Amino acid sequence: QVQLVESGGGWVQPGGSLRLSCAASGLTFTTYATYAMNWYRQAPGQERELVARITSNGISTKYGDYVKGRFTISRDNVKRMVYLQMNSLKPEDTALYYCNTRGVRGLLEYDYWGQGTQVTVSS
Repeated sequence: QVQLVESGGGWVQPGGSLRLSCAASGLTFTTYATYAMNWYRQAPGQERELVARITSNGISTKYGDYVKGRFTISRDNVKRMVYLQMNSLKPEDTALYYCNTRGVRGLLEYDYWGQGTQVTVSS
């Protein structure tokens, strides 16, 4: 069973930066290196939205329009970690941020989530 644990959230003033981390366990690093990884976020009263995605080999990334140019997703497959560097934070970035991996392997669908880490941007 894959487990994902996020960390690095907190309070920051507008314009500040935070770096979120997500540690994966329950799989070898060679297996982890075959999983694409995602960061989602959910603000109170809002639907969960995709923030960033990175392919299994880390070569390709995708971002939500609202974070392009400000956030950077990266990964370290040996450490089984995925990161989200968040710069120029805005109050509207306030949300619970989740690490996720989802897809299909053979006939099996998988969809693993962490517990989330809170990011609050305010003055």
